[in-house]
Amino acid sequence: MATKTTKWVTLVALFVVLSNYSWAQRVLTGKVTDGIDPIVGATVTVRGSLGGTSTDSEGNFSLSTDVTSGELVIRILGFSSRTVPFSAESNLGTIVLTVSDSQSLEEVVVVGRGIIDIAEDRKTPIAVSTISRTEIQNKGVGNVEFPEIMKNTPSVFVANQASGFGDGQNFLRGFDQSNTAYLLNGQPINGMEDGNMYWSNWSSIADVANAIQVQRGLGSSKLAISSVGGTVNIVTKATDLKKGGSVRFMTGNDGYLKGTVGYNTGLQNKWGFSMMIDYWRADRKYAVGTQGEGQSYFFSVGYKPNDRHNFNFMVFGAPQKHGQNYSKALETTYWPDDASGGIAGQINTPGYDLTGIKGNHNYGHYNGEGLSLVTNFYHKPVANLNWDFDIDEKSSLSTVLYASLGRGGSTGSLGNGQNRLPSMYGSAYGPQGQLLWDNIAEYNADIADGISSGFNGTMLRASMNNHFWYGLVSNFNHETDVGLTFNVGADLRFYHGDHFRQIINKLGLDSRIENSPAHGGEFEITETFKADPWASLFNYAPVDQRVGYDDSEDINYQGLFGQVEYSSEDFSIFVQGSVSNQSYVKLNRWNYEGGEAKSDMETKFGYNIKGGASYTINEENTLFVNIGQYSRQPFLDNVFQQGTIDFTDPVVDNEEIFGLEAGYRFVIPNFTINLNGYYTAWKNRFLAYDAGNREVNGTVYTNVTYLLTGVTQLHKGLELDFQAQITPQWMLRGYGSLGDWQYDGDSPYRLRNDEDSQIIDSGNLGLSGVKVGNAAQTSFGFGTEYDILENLSVDANYNFYDRLYAQVEAEDVVGAALEGEIYAPERLDSFGVFDAGLTYTFRIGNQPIKFRGNVLNLFNTKYFGRKDGFGYYYGLGTTWNAGLTYSF
Repeated sequence: MATKTTKWVTLVALFVVLSNYSWAQRVLTGKVTDGIDPIVGATVTVRGSLGGTSTDSEGNFSLSTDVTSGELVIRILGFSSRTVPFSAESNLGTIVLTVSDSQSLEEVVVVGRGIIDIAEDRKTPIAVSTISRTEIQNKGVGNVEFPEIMKNTPSVFVANQASGFGDGQNFLRGFDQSNTAYLLNGQPINGMEDGNMYWSNWSSIADVANAIQVQRGLGSSKLAISSVGGTVNIVTKATDLKKGGSVRFMTGNDGYLKGTVGYNTGLQNKWGFSMMIDYWRADRKYAVGTQGEGQSYFFSVGYKPNDRHNFNFMVFGAPQKHGQNYSKALETTYWPDDASGGIAGQINTPGYDLTGIKGNHNYGHYNGEGLSLVTNFYHKPVANLNWDFDIDEKSSLSTVLYASLGRGGSTGSLGNGQNRLPSMYGSAYGPQGQLLWDNIAEYNADIADGISSGFNGTMLRASMNNHFWYGLVSNFNHETDVGLTFNVGADLRFYHGDHFRQIINKLGLDSRIENSPAHGGEFEITETFKADPWASLFNYAPVDQRVGYDDSEDINYQGLFGQVEYSSEDFSIFVQGSVSNQSYVKLNRWNYEGGEAKSDMETKFGYNIKGGASYTINEENTLFVNIGQYSRQPFLDNVFQQGTIDFTDPVVDNEEIFGLEAGYRFVIPNFTINLNGYYTAWKNRFLAYDAGNREVNGTVYTNVTYLLTGVTQLHKGLELDFQAQITPQWMLRGYGSLGDWQYDGDSPYRLRNDEDSQIIDSGNLGLSGVKVGNAAQTSFGFGTEYDILENLSVDANYNFYDRLYAQVEAEDVVGAALEGEIYAPERLDSFGVFDAGLTYTFRIGNQPIKFRGNVLNLFNTKYFGRKDGFGYYYGLGTTWNAGLTYSF
């Protein structure tokens, strides 16, 4: 033990020494401006040296170096990089940067340059928008949804911001999150099983994001990811070059509080270390019962042994827990009789008429304390190791090895359920639709022997979704002397997921009897587990304490990609392609006798190929066109029938996606405008709709699903965006998107009885001309920033959304056909969003303190109704936050 302690003390002491050691022989000083105002946060490095710094709030820098002569390199997002030679002089005076003709994400990519698919990797233009670190820090931190940062770009629509912390959804050109590729430092982060994104898993990612690039449509991604809507690259901090740190405190509406601490050792003697930790909590998001709490941590270690190699290891996690408030019926429904378990006249499902827009039928009080029926809790730490290797002046290799461990799930009722409470115990819902947990507990107290089984007794359970995921992405790049660039690489992913339920609160009961063929029939459950993101990392139900279901899956993915590009002064052309192989295996430990049952392996081959060309007419005008064809493997959730190891009938095949886009770009000093047009045909889609109860040929089935194959969507539209630097103090930007998104042709369907997985009906749906729902097909917005004083600025944005349609449901289309009508989804109300912010920087001594305040308000909207009675949260009310950041 003494030997181990001595080693740790020695290592800590060595680290402290290295963090403060310097080889500096001289100090270079200067000031960086845009010609009028200082530029804050510009990175200043000596070419070929390991050290670096950044400019302070007045644009000044001071850099120690042992180099007697050489070149300074100054970089910052939004400006062209500048190289300044130096020799004998130490004070380099004022260095002026010019506004870049593009928002250059490359300037902030410290590691993973060959992995992170930034648009600058390719000369041929694409439809792209880049969001700077400054805007992320100003607009994205605090109690706003991370997708909100992207709402000021064309064809982006954000929904469900008010249902709970991290429950927002992002749509790109009308395609939802499962059909848009999201990358974190080159690592794919969409769910492997269904493609979904859960922003609650990435709470506080804005605190560590250096930049976000939204590539619409085909994009520049070389990975074999076959996204439909586009690709969103999130680039996080690496090990910072400058020694120092910051402390930030934020507050906001409804009891929101957040504290953040960060520190960087700087790159000292080839090593560097950065860290950030924070804590946040809030009483609610908008409705009652949407309280939230969480932490975030970020650790980054950098090692640069020489100019040819650069290593960076990062760990990031954001454990969180929050209550949820799902959409509900506009009007309260009541049980007509007790045939389905309810009592005649008793509330079945509360609606907005009972709860109001801030009410929550998932929330109430139990033993005097608030308790939510639906709580999400999750902890998904991720780690990646980047290695950048400059082989020579023409060749480079970038590799990232990554892994993530996901633990957690969402809670709900088990057994009788909250809407089947026998009448002698009173209603399960109060006069405002809130849950009366004490009435449910009183009912449980009369259950014989305190043992729940079937629909007898009510407990709280958690549906767990655990996974372990690791992979590798590697990319080799070679440039020639004749304008040709070659890119080849590999994308490998290995995924294991576990899904089961466990009890978290017995609500006064003692145990639960479950019935599973894999367990030999009936068996008793006695243990409970915490709905806590930290506890769930290692303490979750063993196989003999799981309820409801218990299954797993293994997904293995191997992809190869390549790109060839030729560019000259006026013209560029590229061809890009990838092939991929994906295998699926399903395991079930519930519905089959003899314990665990395993499916056959299903393997599917996919590919994509795309190409494009651009022509620069002159310095101001550029034209481009891109075309691509994808064959994308289906998600695992579509390959297997629910609750079984059987393959879906009919077999689900690859989706086929064709994309065509063209664009025009006009650039003059301080003004840029982009015009893009696109056409995307998405064929052979598979969709599954939960239809609840259905009567077929005189028989009532209580749990059925529509299975649709051969669905086609056509998305086409125009996008316009511009940015103008009217004066050095005043920036104006705007965008507009006009889309036409609709289904095309007929789609066969089958109606499956989920109780026994049998097909009970089939037919054909006529979908031609039916509008695609859930995202606004018309949107536009304007934004401005103005520096009132050197240390005081304001900004504001307005977004307007229209032609927003309800989601198509298969039974609606079938019902309309039976009535001899053509189905048309309801068009929901248009609405607008306004947000504004103020930034003020002052000093205490030599240390800057930054104040930032934001307010966001939605106009002309409360909630959205549909003909069949369900509402959707697209954002509600007013959100505000304010914070102070102290840098040292």
